[in-house]
Amino acid sequence: MSTPHKLFYKGSSADFVIFVESPEILAKYHKGENIPLIDIVSIYKVFVNRQGGVEGKLDEASKEELQNEFGPKAKADDAIRAILEAGADKSGVGAIKSDDPYRGE
Repeated sequence: MSTPHKLFYKGSSADFVIFVESPEILAKYHKGENIPLIDIVSIYKVFVNRQGGVEGKLDEASKEELQNEFGPKAKADDAIRAILEAGADKSGVGAIKSDDPYRGE
């Protein structure tokens, strides 16, 4: 089983995060395959980092936060789709890659 990947979306008033099951499923979605959102995300929630950025404590985004960023009638589905399209995979933030020449093994 793979570790969920964090997708980060830099919003105008807040930073949002969702978790996807795997980069492979996300790639299939980006290629246009019809995959239900529930099969793409690990947790069917949108999170917000009130401190800003990729790292930090995540809280579930409120309905108001979602609507402020993604439109006046936006729901979790709308936000998840937008983040899947424009979000950046930040799963490796802070991690040392095994092929990193500066790792010092």
